[in-house]
Amino acid sequence: MIAEVIVDITNDQVDRVFDYIARPDTVAGERVTVPFGKRFIEGYVLRLKENSDLSPEMLKPLGQPKDDYPVLLPEFLALNDKMRALFHLRNVDCMRLFIPSQLRSGKAKPLYNNFVEITDTFDDRELLGNTRKNAVKQIELIKSLRPDKLYARSELNKKYGSNNVEKLLDLGVIHQITTAVHRAPKFEHREDKQVVLTDAQEKVVNSILSNRKGVHLLFGVTGSGKTEVYMRIIAQVLSEGKTAILLVPEISLTPQVLSTFTARFGENVAILHSGLSDGERFDEWQRLRNGQAKIAIGARSAIFAPLHNLGVIILDEEHDPSYKAESNPRYYTHDVAKMRGEYNNCPVILGSATPSLDTFYKAKKGEIMLHSLPNRANAKPMPTIEVVNMCDEVYAGNTTMFSKRLLDELDKVVRDKNQAMLFINRRGFSSYIICRECGYVAKCEDCDVSLVYHKEDNLLKCHYCNKRYKMLTNCPQCGSTYIRNGAMGTERVVEELRQRYPNVEILRMDFDTTKNKNALNELLSKFGKTKPCILVGTQMIAKGHDFPSVTLVGIINADMSLHFSDFRAPERAYQLITQVAGRAGRAEKEGIVILQTYTPRHYVYRFASNYDYLGFFQKELNLREVTRFPPFSKIIRVLVTAESKDAARKTTAELYSVIQDYFNLHREQFLICSAMASPVTRIEKKYRFQIICRFLLDTEPEITNFIFDTVTKHKHPDCSVFVEVNPGNMS
Repeated sequence: MIAEVIVDITNDQVDRVFDYIARPDTVAGERVTVPFGKRFIEGYVLRLKENSDLSPEMLKPLGQPKDDYPVLLPEFLALNDKMRALFHLRNVDCMRLFIPSQLRSGKAKPLYNNFVEITDTFDDRELLGNTRKNAVKQIELIKSLRPDKLYARSELNKKYGSNNVEKLLDLGVIHQITTAVHRAPKFEHREDKQVVLTDAQEKVVNSILSNRKGVHLLFGVTGSGKTEVYMRIIAQVLSEGKTAILLVPEISLTPQVLSTFTARFGENVAILHSGLSDGERFDEWQRLRNGQAKIAIGARSAIFAPLHNLGVIILDEEHDPSYKAESNPRYYTHDVAKMRGEYNNCPVILGSATPSLDTFYKAKKGEIMLHSLPNRANAKPMPTIEVVNMCDEVYAGNTTMFSKRLLDELDKVVRDKNQAMLFINRRGFSSYIICRECGYVAKCEDCDVSLVYHKEDNLLKCHYCNKRYKMLTNCPQCGSTYIRNGAMGTERVVEELRQRYPNVEILRMDFDTTKNKNALNELLSKFGKTKPCILVGTQMIAKGHDFPSVTLVGIINADMSLHFSDFRAPERAYQLITQVAGRAGRAEKEGIVILQTYTPRHYVYRFASNYDYLGFFQKELNLREVTRFPPFSKIIRVLVTAESKDAARKTTAELYSVIQDYFNLHREQFLICSAMASPVTRIEKKYRFQIICRFLLDTEPEITNFIFDTVTKHKHPDCSVFVEVNPGNMS
């Protein structure tokens, strides 16, 4: 028998299967060690076959498996071929997605604890009579032992001495039991809320359960009870012996989601995300792999949870751009979910109050099934959104970041001992530092971006490479001491609030305050228990959070999300505004949203303030159709990076020459084909150039394949070249 093996090397030259002589007990999906050249490396058994095209003397024997079980499910082996074809990935890139890096690297292994208990023949009187009187610690140990109780050996060693414990083990007085330890992530436990489904919720549940194929869009306003719909559907598939995956876009959402689902489903729930320790992630993956847990909850990578017999796959907040992997290996979670749904013959549910334009367009065309929850589950109205013109505030002499209307509502929150959330989509104290004498702006040495001032650390930080610099006291260009802060961030908002409300708890939720383990859980827990309290945050606060005492949401500068040179900017601005507005008034107390802007007449604010998604969708779709942007076309970016600017420019020119020749032959299909420096020209000492192609969908597979093939054939050893399809970030 011959085993086809993928070797764990990220090199295009070896991105193919290699034949080895299989062991009699070899199974597909094994992780094995194989001889490769003059060394032994790790590999994965893709499939078995009877014969090889190679002569027998050229074949080498397969090594022993590295695990007691095949790490790759049969489903993943089938998924590999589909993902490679759709996303143009290497075999090894797929394999690495399917198993946790902790397993490959050997960083995490099962953890075992040793316990001891007394044997049935234990007689403390006889034992004490035979023990030397001066063996004080041993006598104390004997007296402390109780029947039918387990003792951690490490604790007994520490308290009574390891020699005394070893002595009793040798005498057969006690015996040792070794058990595996589950390194469980910490989260806030809560009681399960027993709710009665609304008629609309029940209709959606029944509709999806009666048609368990294909992709379903659950379009429900914030607070409409989408989570309860998910749980009812999951409960049904679990009762049938099946499993489920629930994805959320942000790690910040997982603590609340995990608490809610564990309250309902107990030990059946496991969590997978990058915020776990190596040991926790390994143990949770193992629980899913061996069937101890049947529900996987996590961010994007949890789509590869090793669950058998899937009954449903759910992507909550499906519109979020984090579902598209923007670094190698690049993949789109929606497509992977659809593949797994087809393999398991189960539904894929996309849930959102603000679906992406592409998804809703497919629903309107009938390509996916549409289900609606137009009202909140508690029958309460959506919070009122008031648009405040900050230009009027300036004319009235108010040059602060807070409008009079927002301050009035904050005063009311504090007076009534309620809670408020203030949203500003920029962290740090100020987004740049500028000299008022000569105009010098502090920039990162390795990246072509301005440094952000973090007052809490008194440092300048690069948000691309995380490099840190001392804060300037003098301009390095002209020596001036007139250094001014640029646009405000979360730190500055918190500082000014603390000056106005010195006796109120002001919390900050952004990447800087939540990067340490358990910091996010502790912050959310503290906010939930503190009244009055104001939470200032970036888009981490915008989605999914459910705090009943939040009566006010303030959007400090809505224009930040709107005025970008990206065709998706209006869509993302609408989504952010609607999502963050939905955090207010979710329980008995009514909510209000204050939206501050310098362009109050923009159509995004008009539709958002009325929660008119359908109106916004139609307006934006018409604009996209006229300008022929996705979903009416496709964009491909070829990104070239290199430490040498000349090498990056030369490789880009070579690729562009080939692609342009193809463009000249197919002008009727192309809308644009151009090469240029990337908007951010350098990141982490690497120069960046790009080729942008936008073309119609009629011959889309042919053009896409041509561009991928061109990049593969014209790679330069000193450059990295990536192809991005409909990139979420064009900078």
